[in-house]
Amino acid sequence: MSGFPAPLRTPGPRPGVSGLRRFLAERPPTQERCELCAVTVAESDHRHLVDVEQRALVCACVPCALLMQQPGAAAGRFRAVPARYLTDPGHHLDDRAWEALQIPVGVAFFFHNAALDRLVALYPSPAGATESELEPATWTEVLGGSRLTGLLESDVEALLLRRTDGRCECYLVPIDICYELVGRMRLLWQGFDGGAEARAALDAFFENVVRQARPVRETGAP
Repeated sequence: MSGFPAPLRTPGPRPGVSGLRRFLAERPPTQERCELCAVTVAESDHRHLVDVEQRALVCACVPCALLMQQPGAAAGRFRAVPARYLTDPGHHLDDRAWEALQIPVGVAFFFHNAALDRLVALYPSPAGATESELEPATWTEVLGGSRLTGLLESDVEALLLRRTDGRCECYLVPIDICYELVGRMRLLWQGFDGGAEARAALDAFFENVVRQARPVRETGAP
């Protein structure tokens, strides 16, 4: 399996995966620490980096995250996860488009894997992030009409889709919140359809995304 899913498994402690572990288990009572400088990190100052060599999320303090944004820092190994949330009001996905994606659940996210130079499609499941084995040309056909696709930053941002009541919403979001969603669903999932608690958590998650998302035309992007 390519992209983030395989390297982000958590069979046991190893460097570079605690950023994901915090989404897959109840948060421990101890405070998080920056994985670069080991300083204690408050929740309000918590940032994430993508380790492009290990294909992992890394917890970081604000100074380290800012340092990794400088050209040439750490030989380009770490990329800071942006905080922007965008939506494209002019782009709409109908039922035909969603069916072409062949996603078996109502939520999926897509990110560009720079190492593979292609789009990777994932969806939450009781087992974690599951990759969709779909031809890249199909993803391009369905998502290529949105300006969000052209703005997507490789490895650190994702296109997050949700299908509800016959309509499909699409947002450009930080990649770490997609794995946060995967972790929540893995913890809360019950039965065949996820259960009421998982559905409530999913609704609350997307309510937060909707509150933060800005129409792409407000960003000054074409």
